[in-house]
Amino acid sequence: MGLVELVPPKEIEMKPVAIIGAGITGLTAAFYLKRAGFAVTVFEAGSRAGGVIQSIRENGFLAEFGPNTILETSPKIKQLVMDAGLQARKLDTDPKAEARFVVRYGRPIEMPGKPLGFITTPLFTAKAKLAVLREPFIKPRRDGMEESIGQFVVRRFNQEFLDHAIDALVAGIYAGDPHKLSLPHAFPKLKALEDNYGSMIKGQIFGARDRKKSGEVAKDRAAKFSFDEGLQVLPDTLAAQLGDSLKLNTPVTKLAQTSDGWRVTTANGDAEFDKVIYCGTAYKLAQLKLEAKTTLDMSALAEISYPPVSAVVLGFKREDVTHPSSGFGMLIPKIEGFKILGTIFSSALFPNRAPAGHITLTSYIGGARYPELGLLPEKDLVQTTLADLRVLLGVKGQPVFTHTKTWPHAIPQYNVGYGKYRDLLNQIEATTPNLFFAGHYRDGVSLGDSIVSGVNIAERVGKLS
Repeated sequence: MGLVELVPPKEIEMKPVAIIGAGITGLTAAFYLKRAGFAVTVFEAGSRAGGVIQSIRENGFLAEFGPNTILETSPKIKQLVMDAGLQARKLDTDPKAEARFVVRYGRPIEMPGKPLGFITTPLFTAKAKLAVLREPFIKPRRDGMEESIGQFVVRRFNQEFLDHAIDALVAGIYAGDPHKLSLPHAFPKLKALEDNYGSMIKGQIFGARDRKKSGEVAKDRAAKFSFDEGLQVLPDTLAAQLGDSLKLNTPVTKLAQTSDGWRVTTANGDAEFDKVIYCGTAYKLAQLKLEAKTTLDMSALAEISYPPVSAVVLGFKREDVTHPSSGFGMLIPKIEGFKILGTIFSSALFPNRAPAGHITLTSYIGGARYPELGLLPEKDLVQTTLADLRVLLGVKGQPVFTHTKTWPHAIPQYNVGYGKYRDLLNQIEATTPNLFFAGHYRDGVSLGDSIVSGVNIAERVGKLS
């Protein structure tokens, strides 16, 4: 990592840094800055640290209310686990749980893992398979027009591939709409494959050397991991190491630029800081009162869509679920007509997620596809999820464990036109000294993206001191 040695504490006067938001990005940034000797204060409006990362153990079941795994897409993620002293508590996914399923014809079908499997899979018709084989010969688009991921897939493959594969994938990552999500902003690596290699398939083949050199790993090939007591182990550990530097139940109501830094206002009063890093959400940033030497208008950030998503965690007796549920999980295209977006086979991924003779299934509902369903009362969430699971996985009887969590503003949607929001943030950083932005509204929505965002912003702030 090198951040600890970046600015030797004895050689400079340590100036205080304020971090707004104690999600994983803010915690990661604070952890590394504090290790480097900076005086850090983290302000969190809520009563707990960790943001959407939330794990609960009850009656032998372990429920995750946000993400279920971390994808090790960057060496910076592995380094954080080591630096936090969590290597011994890290759990890799069970190698036998690699199978992923996509629903078609009303049933989950395993996705092919090898080229020969793609030729024989019943997931796609012969027409769709031929479209994939034809893809390397489709001319790349060079006119500079911003496409949705849906437009891109239809252009390079066909409508069937969008409806029965990419739509499900988009629901699993963003809980989003492929006809709205921006290709360059939501899926920049896919656009880069076409830009650099002229083809998705050529890019996968010929880009392997470049990816290996950078140490980056594609999300679909990255190792997945968690911890012995769930993902919440990571934010809890980072928060504990921050100690009194973490201020819970302390929303920031105002930022005012001073002659040499920023004044941060909370219900507890004002405090002076050299630098401020905002790691919260875009819609709350739009509401934050800002006083600066130049006019700062954040109101446009309120336009960013955050559709609601609910997690429904259900535990069953093993004999009450017909499907083996031994893979990673299943994704569900909208065209199949089910209400849930997908289901993770949680207890197949890691040990001790369910008591002996039981399994845990984590389903998600809502998103841009069905936002109204994401806000259903708990009873209706459970019944809606059960209805789909009975058809898809052969669930019988009632769950012996039930937990739900609703996120009214879940995942920022990087829809077409998202570049104007990133441009706004870049412009403000360039014209307003010592104010920085990081997090899932700027640097990617996955848990791994948020961790890397926290590391990167800590390195930037450290180098500028």
